[in-house]
Amino acid sequence: MSNSGFVLLDKIAGETSFKALFPLKRVFSTKRVGHAGTLDLRASGLIIAATGRCTRLLPFVEAKDKCYSFRLHLGYETDTLEWDGEVVEQGEPVAITREKLDAVLPQFTGDIEQIPPKYCAVKINGVRASDLMERGRNIELKPRKIRISELKVIGEGEVTEGCSGKEFATFDLICECSKGTYIRALGRDIGRALGTYACVSQIRRHRIGNVTLDKAVRGDALTRENLLPVDAVLDFPVVRLTDEQVATIRQGNWLPWKTPVEGVGPEGNVFAANEQGEVLSLCFYEPGRIKPKFYLGEDD
Repeated sequence: MSNSGFVLLDKIAGETSFKALFPLKRVFSTKRVGHAGTLDLRASGLIIAATGRCTRLLPFVEAKDKCYSFRLHLGYETDTLEWDGEVVEQGEPVAITREKLDAVLPQFTGDIEQIPPKYCAVKINGVRASDLMERGRNIELKPRKIRISELKVIGEGEVTEGCSGKEFATFDLICECSKGTYIRALGRDIGRALGTYACVSQIRRHRIGNVTLDKAVRGDALTRENLLPVDAVLDFPVVRLTDEQVATIRQGNWLPWKTPVEGVGPEGNVFAANEQGEVLSLCFYEPGRIKPKFYLGEDD
C-alpha cells in the first residue's frame, strides 16, 4: 500500500502545527511529512498534511484561499493580539453596536495591505519575528498585500475566559481570505477602524481551497484509511495514460497529446494517471503535448 498522499487533520488549540504531524510519522512509518498553511499555536482547525512524494505538492495547497471563524474582543489590545496576552492598549468605554461594526467591515474586503502581527513566523534576516520579540528586540514589519473576499458578523460573542483586558463588546465573525492573511492582525485593524482597540480568540480554520474541515480527523484517531489520493485535494484535470505512456513520463520525456484537456489553469498543471485512475505524476500541459514535472508514484 502506498505511503504517499494527503491527510486532513483537525488541529486542536494549544498544539503546534509541527506537533500535529507526529501521528502521520507513526501511522505511515515515514519521516517524510509536511503541511500547508501553519496555524497559530492557539488556533484550531483544518491542516492539509502530506506524506512521501506528495509533500512536493504542498506549495499548490498553500496557495489556496482559506476560511476562518474567530471571536473579536473590542476594547483592548495585547502584545500577541490574542485575548489573553499582555495588555498594551486599554481603550476608554465606548458603545460599539453590531451596526457600527458592519459599517467598517467593507474597509477590509477586496485587495488590501496588512501589517503582520509582531509575534508571527515572518522572518527578518532569517530570524522569526516572534523569536526577535521574545529576545526584547523592537521590530517593524512591512505591510503585505492580501485579499479578503468575504468578512461578516455571524453573531454576538459570549464571555471568553482568561481575557487580560476589559472588553466592551464581543462579536463572532467569519472571513474568506487569501494566503498570508493574519486573523489576529485583521482583528487589530478592525478595532482601530472603530476608534478603539481589539484582539481575537477562538480562531478556527474551516476550509482550504475546496477542502472542508468536516472531512478532517483528529491526530489521535488517524489510521491508514485516512490517506487520500492527490486528486481528492487538488482539482487539477486528470489525464489517463497507457502503460507505455506512463513509462515515457517516468523517464522524464514528454508525450504528444492531441486531445484537448478541459479545465487547465494558467499554470498548465495536470495530473497524469494510469489506466486504473491512480495519479502518478504532476505534468505541464500545452496544446499538443504533456511534459512531466515530477513523479508521484511508488518505486518499482
